[in-house]
Amino acid sequence: MSAPSFDSLLSRGRIAGLELSNRVLMPAMDMNLCVDGEMSDGEIAHYSARAAGGTAMVITGTGAVAWPIGATSLHQPAFSDDRFIPGIRRLADSVHAAGGKLCMQLCHHGKTASVDVAQGRPQLVPSLLEGQMDMSALRDNPMSELMALATATQGKKATYKVADEDDLAWVIDQFAQAARRVQSAGVDAIEIHAAHGYLLSSFLSRGYNKREDRWGGSLENRVRLTCEVVRAVKAVVGKNYPVLVRVNGYEYGLEDGLRPEETARAAAFIEEAGADAIHVSANAHNPFADFTQGPLPTEIAQYRDFAKKIKQHVTIPVVAVGRMLPEVANAMIAAGECDFVSMGRQLLADSDLVIKLQRGQYRSVRPCINCYVCVEQNFFDGNPKCAVNPALCNESVAVLTPMFKAKHIVVIGGGPGGMEAARVAATRGAKVTLIEKGSRLGGTLWFSQLTTPANGPLLDWLTFEIKRLGVDVLLSTMATSEVVKALNPDEVIVATGARRGLPDVPGADLPHVLTGDALRSLIAGDDDANVQSLSRLERSLISAGRSIGLLRNAARLRALSKSWMPVGKRVVVIGGSLVGLELAEFLAQRHRLVTVLEQGQHMGLPMAMPRRWTAVSAAKKLGVVLIREASVISISSVSVRYRSGEEEFEVRADTVVVASEVYPDSHVADSLKDLSVPVHIIGDAKTVDYIEGAMHSAHEVARGL
Repeated sequence: MSAPSFDSLLSRGRIAGLELSNRVLMPAMDMNLCVDGEMSDGEIAHYSARAAGGTAMVITGTGAVAWPIGATSLHQPAFSDDRFIPGIRRLADSVHAAGGKLCMQLCHHGKTASVDVAQGRPQLVPSLLEGQMDMSALRDNPMSELMALATATQGKKATYKVADEDDLAWVIDQFAQAARRVQSAGVDAIEIHAAHGYLLSSFLSRGYNKREDRWGGSLENRVRLTCEVVRAVKAVVGKNYPVLVRVNGYEYGLEDGLRPEETARAAAFIEEAGADAIHVSANAHNPFADFTQGPLPTEIAQYRDFAKKIKQHVTIPVVAVGRMLPEVANAMIAAGECDFVSMGRQLLADSDLVIKLQRGQYRSVRPCINCYVCVEQNFFDGNPKCAVNPALCNESVAVLTPMFKAKHIVVIGGGPGGMEAARVAATRGAKVTLIEKGSRLGGTLWFSQLTTPANGPLLDWLTFEIKRLGVDVLLSTMATSEVVKALNPDEVIVATGARRGLPDVPGADLPHVLTGDALRSLIAGDDDANVQSLSRLERSLISAGRSIGLLRNAARLRALSKSWMPVGKRVVVIGGSLVGLELAEFLAQRHRLVTVLEQGQHMGLPMAMPRRWTAVSAAKKLGVVLIREASVISISSVSVRYRSGEEEFEVRADTVVVASEVYPDSHVADSLKDLSVPVHIIGDAKTVDYIEGAMHSAHEVARGL
């Protein structure tokens, strides 16, 4: 199969007087690595790594023009005083030395300026906010998370001030002064943030702006503040200095919110005011329930049509964003739908994305799995982390130094942890043997792509990398002490994952009661699948699918499961954690009547919050019955009995899936205690922490060999 072409994506481009080496930008994402507004070494290392990886221009996380006034964090870049210029210059110099261009995003956060609340100031708004925010999504946040969410405002209640003429004149001047400082520090471009519900954005939106003066009402009036800011900034920086403006192509869940046609007309006004590019994002009114609509969408290229619409109304470059993949981005640019693309989470997952595309190494690009672990930390004013890239916000670990003396490393377990350990060790020069008891690599990651397709590219990447690096893979092999000793390893890494059990209640041993792993094996037609609960016809179908290879392809199997699965019509899932909730949604999409019984108070743990909120909402929309604080008492051939509070209840069930009994699997590690070489335990074999824990612990151990 020939490698995809990225000629359009990798072609040179221009914004105003700035020539860019390709069409890939990194959008603003808050790293929260600044110290009291000052650039830190960590902040500089983060952006410099993306520049070194070939990104044409990096846009820094949102900076406050009047910091700390109008700020969301004391850890974001500050532009409110000349004392911040030297730190900004250090960043610019570093990005330039790495071969990239630097753009800094200027913002006043308006109604989301949590620092204002914490420090006793009212938040600046166009109009007083109407109605109450729906907070029901927080039902599944434990108290520890709720307390962390409250730290940004120090638990204080927000107050608001409707901006008057003096306030708006001050805001415009603050943007102009911030632009002067940024330009004087050697930064290549500026982006004015007029999206995501911040001050300029709220003036632009009829949903938030109810004014009847020259700043409200008509579109021309509502866009006036953004245009005045653009004019003031351009008066300071000059005609040829690039000024981008970020806008919402759509405001989800907001009555009278922006829609693509109106934003396109607003963009024309912004261009007339002097803007040099329009960066098209989106936002959601409810930052909890709808966060995965905007500003961080779930769907690939979700904002594509918004950018396309705006492109039809302006003559300046248009930047598209919204879970972009390289092949989609290339097609959009080739078709004239946009001029540049911003790739955010993908550049967090792999800082070398662009340079790999330039070298024809597309399959070596580490994929983002869309898990929202990164952005969750922003809700807590913390530093982002990435489930698949341990180097995020810790760039020093990205450098894998060669081993002083090459070793033979035996890795036991072919799941994500074992594969990552093998990859890192092999990259460092080790001879690596990977032992997997099953007939394919991936472990639970292979099965998880059935319910969570975004996990599939991670498995593909790991598989490709260990093959490229020459890792010796032994499939269908039990890692007994004798087998391992015969390989004569210098060190051993055990990545055997978790074991899944059944609850200690009457009826748990009935044939229609399955662990999550057993259900997956049954659907995939594995050789060791328990087929006791199946009819003769169902067994024949699975046997036929296995013999012709139909069940070996996850995408094909996922599609097939929409027509038939060896699962009854009524399914009870015991355990509403990450696995249970994903499985419930998967089954409900296939027309099963699903009830989830969760013993704890919260569904979806330990999913990252945005993904958890979306998963709970999606399950409800599909008709899944979610029951919290439910303790299973017994299981019969037709039902499950459970206790909630002081009462007992019964729910009908043709199939019962247990997703609650998950423990580290230490039996292989225990069997190797007599080895005379070091044995390291990683991933779920040590602590159940799913993909993130597996990848991070594997990287740490293999990096230290």
